[in-house]
Amino acid sequence: MRKIVGLATALSSTVALTAIVGTGTAVAAPRSCPPDIGVGITGHSSYFLGSPNKFKDGPGGTISVSVTKASTVSATISSTAEVSVSDVIASAKLSVSGSITKSVAVTVGHTYTHNISAHKYGNAWYGSWGYKVDWEKTRDRANCTTEVLATGTAVLPVDSVGWRYWETSS
Repeated sequence: MRKIVGLATALSSTVALTAIVGTGTAVAAPRSCPPDIGVGITGHSSYFLGSPNKFKDGPGGTISVSVTKASTVSATISSTAEVSVSDVIASAKLSVSGSITKSVAVTVGHTYTHNISAHKYGNAWYGSWGYKVDWEKTRDRANCTTEVLATGTAVLPVDSVGWRYWETSS
């Protein structure tokens, strides 16, 4: 969104103005864009952020698991230069999902039961479905060019938590 607004501002700023100088010669004013620094999301994919413990049961039968203590799943970020987690989260909330958050508490008291296929092992993992996002921090210059200051990835939880279940052969 910032880039779209920035582009509209840049286009309105780059209209060449003509001035008449003392000699009567028309001179075009130089292009000028408002300088700006911002963080944009360049890509994203779904990502599960699990608590430290995974549970496994089988072969066959039923798996029953319960969360017995609270923990927190937090956003992580990698960077080639300085950028704040808050800036990446704010940008991702606009362009990826409004439910992205800096951290989310895994609540106590959630029990989950699932039938396990014959000869298979059931696996369960509690956490948050979130997003892995690619981001970039840019600077819009007065000459209407953009400089990439930093790039990186961030793993961002959303405010939805629950059990992830899958089966394995061993």
